[in-house]
Amino acid sequence: MKSKMRQLFERMIPASLPLQERLFRVFMTVGLAGLLIGIVSDIFFGEDLVNTLILCVAFVLLSLITYVSVRFHKIQLGAIIIGAFLLFIVMPINFFTTGGMYGGAPLWFLLGIVYVCLLIEKKSKIVLLLCGVVVDAACYHFAFYHSEYVIPHTVKMSYRDSFMSMVLVAAVICGMIAFQNMIFKTENKLVQEQKKEIEDLNRAQNRFFSSMSHEIRTPINTIIGLNEMILRENVSDEVASDAANIKSASEMLLALINDILDMSKIESGKMDIVSTTFDLGEMLSDLVAMIWVRANEKGLEFHVDVDQSLPAQLYGDEVRIKQILVNMLNNAVKYTSEGSVTLAIQRGRTTGDGTVEVIYSVIDTGMGIKKESLPYLFQAFKRVDEEENRFIEGTGLGLSIVKQLVDLMGGEISVNSVYRKGSTFVVSIPQRAVTDAPIGELNLEMRHAMNRSRHYRQAFEAPSAHVLIVDDNETNLMVAKKLLRGTKVQVDTVTSGKECLEKTFEKRYDVILMDHLMPEMDGITCLHELRTQKGGLNQDAPVVVLTANAGSENQEMYRREGFDGYLLKPVTGMDLEMELLHHLSKNLVSVTGEGDAVGVIENAVVEHHRRSMVMITTDSVCDLPEQMLRSKQIAVMPYRICTENGEFLDGIETDSNGVLTYLCNGGDIHSEAPKVEDYEEFFAEQLTKAHHVIHISMAQHVSEGYARALEAAKDFDNVYVIDSGHLSSGMGLFVLRAAQYVAAGMTPETILETLRTEQNRVSTSFVVDSTEYLARVGRISDKIHTICKMLMLHPIIVLDRSRIKVGAIRVGTRARTWERYISSALYRKREIDPSILFITYAGLSEQELQEIERQVREKIDFETIIYQKASPAILTNCGPGSFGLLYMKKY
Repeated sequence: MKSKMRQLFERMIPASLPLQERLFRVFMTVGLAGLLIGIVSDIFFGEDLVNTLILCVAFVLLSLITYVSVRFHKIQLGAIIIGAFLLFIVMPINFFTTGGMYGGAPLWFLLGIVYVCLLIEKKSKIVLLLCGVVVDAACYHFAFYHSEYVIPHTVKMSYRDSFMSMVLVAAVICGMIAFQNMIFKTENKLVQEQKKEIEDLNRAQNRFFSSMSHEIRTPINTIIGLNEMILRENVSDEVASDAANIKSASEMLLALINDILDMSKIESGKMDIVSTTFDLGEMLSDLVAMIWVRANEKGLEFHVDVDQSLPAQLYGDEVRIKQILVNMLNNAVKYTSEGSVTLAIQRGRTTGDGTVEVIYSVIDTGMGIKKESLPYLFQAFKRVDEEENRFIEGTGLGLSIVKQLVDLMGGEISVNSVYRKGSTFVVSIPQRAVTDAPIGELNLEMRHAMNRSRHYRQAFEAPSAHVLIVDDNETNLMVAKKLLRGTKVQVDTVTSGKECLEKTFEKRYDVILMDHLMPEMDGITCLHELRTQKGGLNQDAPVVVLTANAGSENQEMYRREGFDGYLLKPVTGMDLEMELLHHLSKNLVSVTGEGDAVGVIENAVVEHHRRSMVMITTDSVCDLPEQMLRSKQIAVMPYRICTENGEFLDGIETDSNGVLTYLCNGGDIHSEAPKVEDYEEFFAEQLTKAHHVIHISMAQHVSEGYARALEAAKDFDNVYVIDSGHLSSGMGLFVLRAAQYVAAGMTPETILETLRTEQNRVSTSFVVDSTEYLARVGRISDKIHTICKMLMLHPIIVLDRSRIKVGAIRVGTRARTWERYISSALYRKREIDPSILFITYAGLSEQELQEIERQVREKIDFETIIYQKASPAILTNCGPGSFGLLYMKKY
């Protein structure tokens, strides 16, 4: 009997149906059965005839709706209709025909609420629940004040009805709970079975991968072993090149197998980080040997830039670090069709326990990554932009493995990319320094080239290049000159520092090779004299020390003193050529020879530079002196000056004098913030010079520059945009503050946190000579301008919470207005930092500026006062005859 009931139940409510439909079928089956029992009991106990008829009609309609909903698979729609029918029609009528609150109606109200909660989804559930509560409340309220509309029950009938309703409602609710428990047990059992199947599958997969690895590695081992024997033989260059390519391809295949195995280990939680002491130079040399072949096959330049201050030996998982770099470099080569791929390694922060943050950057000029694809970049088996990349091979595992390996080693990974412009992947990994000795300079590309070539041939020819060699030993000069004979470089030689300075005063050199220990004037002294030589032609020429002083401590000393390179005697021709290739401009060099080895030497012509940790950038409206911007390495994004004749870049294609003349002639002119795509290109360029960029923009409620820069920064992980809350030199003071924090070695997070607390420390205010220009750009209306002109009113413009406000209005002549403005601006002397004051002006004479400074110094004797012409973008708003006093507050 029990088996037959179960079969009937499974036939009516198959397990293959969706959960919601199964719940619907169970609830309606149990509910209709309960309703039918209620009708029978009403007839048996002599319940009101109207109520009995209503329940019969409800039974028929509910049965019909249920059938149609199941038949046409409209379960949710049917559930909503039934819910509305019960809450708004059946139950209110049942309430008034069965004695109101003194019968079983309240329990049926409860059943209606349970029905809605179980079977109806999303917004419809909330709407019906709220409406149901309102209807129930209305029924109780109406019955209380209009009891005559409630058909009364006898006490006996009330108890009987209440009891029957309790039994039926409890049966329905208990039936639903029992069914849900059954479903839970069934689903839980299914989950456990599936879990076991997955675990079995993972074990089988791991066994397969291990077996596959063994079976593939066996023949590859034979290939690599025999290939190595070929490389040891005295074979032709062509055979050596083919053998090197076979070695590279075999290593790439092994890397692919390792990726698959590592992904399996990571997913099963069996990946371990095994740290050992390793030589950084040797690891990078192996890396170059592996990657350059693929880069050369695609006609790409492959550059390596290593921070010479990095420790020569580190403690970490060399295998995994190498794997991370190989994956990133392979991706860079794969997705770059022209241009270059660069691997840069730099030293980051050092902690007290000797741990060094090593920053690895892979930069390419490839297709870049779409903004919407960035969130999926590190997902396993996910290849972004499938349509665009359908012809590029790959499993989609590389970056996922990279991310998880970096996480296991306690590091961080970020990506900065502009679609169609290229990408930069930055990985920072903490590693313990085994030795304090720095790695020094590594000629990695040349090292690999020398392994490929048996016989010397000059790496390049540069007949237009001029080189000066300074050495007090005539024999050394002769040897160096002969070693460079094949390159056709024009070489001059001198035997003392004094003669060197005479030569550099008369002739421009592309590179200078200088001995250190010389009589009368040594090489270091000569270098310093050369850099400051008045009228000299070589103040910025690359100077390479050519010395017999070995040791990493000497290399560090020469770097601190300002030498651009280091060559240790005895020097070979290859050493000299590599150093010249390092410094000579590309347009002077003609690479010689044939074959792949030459391709590597050509790739060594790299403009190496040290990327700073943090760079401060800003907009051209910061109104800082050009020399100050250069000295603090602050990059500037120009605003656009829009006139009737076209658009011009602020400070590049136009200047303050030109804008002033145009304004005085009545020209229509206004400034506009750079576009989002302009900021994207700007940030991408700056990230080639620094790991992090902090961009300081003009007050966000004054210009669209902040919003546009913020939108552009979404393409990059390491670009931060901060609202200065100011404009002109007030914004410039904020920028200088940020530059001070960078020079102090603060982290980007600390700089941002500190800057956000210092907006109120900057005071930005201007006195406007004429409101005509404010009216032109729409800052004020023409009517207000007319009133100001008639009454000789001069507004004082201040910046408050990133908004321009009128701080005061002065009446009278220009001289009187200036005097009162200076007094009010410098009134609170104790709060003002006297170190620096900007007098930022537009269209004032030198005599007028001196008068302003005199009045200022009567109030406060600032250590430094800088006259700064307002940028064209600022000038278009304030007009000629205006100036501002901009300074920092102490607190």
